[in-house]
Amino acid sequence: MSAPADTALLELSARELSAAIRQRSVSAREVLDAHFARIDTVNPAINAVVTQVREQAYAAASRADELTASTPADELTPLHGVPMTHKDTHATAGIRTTLGSPVFAEQVPDHDDLVVARFRSAGVISTGKNNVPEFAAGSHTFNELFGTTHNPYDHTRSAGGSSGGAAAAIASRIQPLGDGSDMGGSLRNPAAFCNVVGFRPSAGVLPLVPSPDAWAWLGRSGPIARSVDDIALAMSVLAGPDPRVPLACPVERAAFRALAAEELPEPDARPLAGVRIGLSTDFGVGVPVEAEIVEVLRAQARVFEELGAVVEEAVPDLTDADEVFDTTRAFDMATMLRTVVAEHREQVKPEVVWNVEKGLALTGPQLMDAALARTRLHAATRAFFGEHDLLLCPTSQVLPFPSEERWPRTVAGVEMQTYVEWMRSATLVSATGCPAVSVPGGFSPDGLPVGLQLVAAHGRDVELLRTARAYDLATRHADRAPVL
Repeated sequence: MSAPADTALLELSARELSAAIRQRSVSAREVLDAHFARIDTVNPAINAVVTQVREQAYAAASRADELTASTPADELTPLHGVPMTHKDTHATAGIRTTLGSPVFAEQVPDHDDLVVARFRSAGVISTGKNNVPEFAAGSHTFNELFGTTHNPYDHTRSAGGSSGGAAAAIASRIQPLGDGSDMGGSLRNPAAFCNVVGFRPSAGVLPLVPSPDAWAWLGRSGPIARSVDDIALAMSVLAGPDPRVPLACPVERAAFRALAAEELPEPDARPLAGVRIGLSTDFGVGVPVEAEIVEVLRAQARVFEELGAVVEEAVPDLTDADEVFDTTRAFDMATMLRTVVAEHREQVKPEVVWNVEKGLALTGPQLMDAALARTRLHAATRAFFGEHDLLLCPTSQVLPFPSEERWPRTVAGVEMQTYVEWMRSATLVSATGCPAVSVPGGFSPDGLPVGLQLVAAHGRDVELLRTARAYDLATRHADRAPVL
């Protein structure tokens, strides 16, 4: 069997690419050639990849090809030979990890973060790092070290963040799959901006390891890809507890493996028959959302109905969600970054300084109030998911905005007071602790991507991805590649 052309290789999913390598129709080195050639071609325009380790990657590809030659295909790992740049806030042993900050410009870790380690164990070949906002703070990817990452669909627009480098690289066909993280939308917003899929799992499913605060619950690691099918494959190798984090894992890796192995529904099937979906455009608390996004959301809700789902206007009571998110984020930011800000204040962007100082100013009563609010929010969320399987809502409140802006100052005519307020469509969901996925929902009249957000009850990650995959297979908006 002859090897696919380089352009064809770049369109393959992670599942297809690894299968082609395992079946010896293409070598890991040939895939790596295509990967680096694509970086050379498109990265000057989008600035997604900021560090490359070509010699190290080719050595790994040679080892992968030797293993392919000596091992039966069905004994090779699920992502054997798939190249991947990693998020620059994720530690990678022997590869520079800057966190997008001048403070750590030359840092080279001696260990892998858990998400990187599990991807490498599954056969991924690490090729470098992709861009992030400083300390992953904010949903627009720019920093003083590497500059701004631009949207592949419009180079004058933001790619989102904080996993913006990963989303832009995947949308640009540099790689089919990547790792990211999400506290207030950092997997979901860039996925929406770049017409790809971003998945935020339930707490404990993919532990954040190592972490100075093993009990932290708001931030998550997760995968980003061009299809929900690849997300399921990724979770089949990423999920599982780690003894360094005391959070219970509500979904075993075997459940994701079973999902990844399921036969896909036929095109004319109604795979969502009986699924109950609540629909909201403003989250029940008056969140402003641009009209083009609302229009796409309502149109795509009909697709879910055509697939058999029952869709009705409904949303959990999210009255307490802002307090839970804002207080927890401030606490976490101060816990993680107070020393950095104290020692390197002039080198840290003002939004991070503001957020850390907000955390340092928290009082005991504020923390107590947030704990009580989180309990009320949990009860409200449980009540909603007692009557509905999923929530369908906007991923982002805005279309990709001009990349020279630090953050949107207005949304649908409403002034934003802080650099996180324009992301409430994601942060409200983060506060619930529930798993969420952003899937491509189509495009605005001007050709900018729009993402749809699906949310499920805690621990219902597999059911969430199964529904998202049915929609994704029925629409395949991500097949519309950017012109680069």
